Amino acid sequence: MTVALGIMDWLNLLGHFLSLSLLAIGGAITTAPDMHRYLVVEQHWISDAQFTASIALAQAAPGPNLLFIALLGWDVGVNSAGGVAAGASAWGWGLLGVFLSMLGILLPSTTLTFAAARWGHQNRELLTVRAFKAGMAPIVIALLAATGWILSASQGSAADSWRLWLVTAAVTVLVWRTRIHLLWLLAVGGMLGWFGVV
Repeated sequence: MTVALGIMDWLNLLGHFLSLSLLAIGGAITTAPDMHRYLVVEQHWISDAQFTASIALAQAAPGPNLLFIALLGWDVGVNSAGGVAAGASAWGWGLLGVFLSMLGILLPSTTLTFAAARWGHQNRELLTVRAFKAGMAPIVIALLAATGWILSASQGSAADSWRLWLVTAAVTVLVWRTRIHLLWLLAVGGMLGWFGVV
């Protein structure tokens, strides 16, 4: 996939991730639906398959959940260079995409989190602080549900991929109602995909 990005496009990429950083309550994965809208649907900088593969690879790899942001930035950069076949220039543009996307997603939220955590710890007994913590829980759950919806919907219609929807629903219930570690569920999902069940 080849896309042409100018300086304003790169600044828009940075700006979009800067704005999403402050919405990433519950982790950056909760902003995946808006990333999909912006990168795939509106800008056409990456394909739907690249978006889904970036999230799947980052979730399967050990390390922070945030890795998918770097992969999305990498994909944008490599696509702007004309694909992997462009050689060293693709690596350079890919690294620029990684740098801008990671800077954008980390800088505002890290700064705000540091300041708010210090303030919240000093004022943890205030009713407003306790109410804020209780009020954020449903928002995080809704954002995670929207992310699951986007990832499942990108695999085709519900009639065509009913097994995937069934696995999505089952995993949602298991995460909600049991204490099964997420790595076991990821392993089972990987095996189901390996054998072509989903």
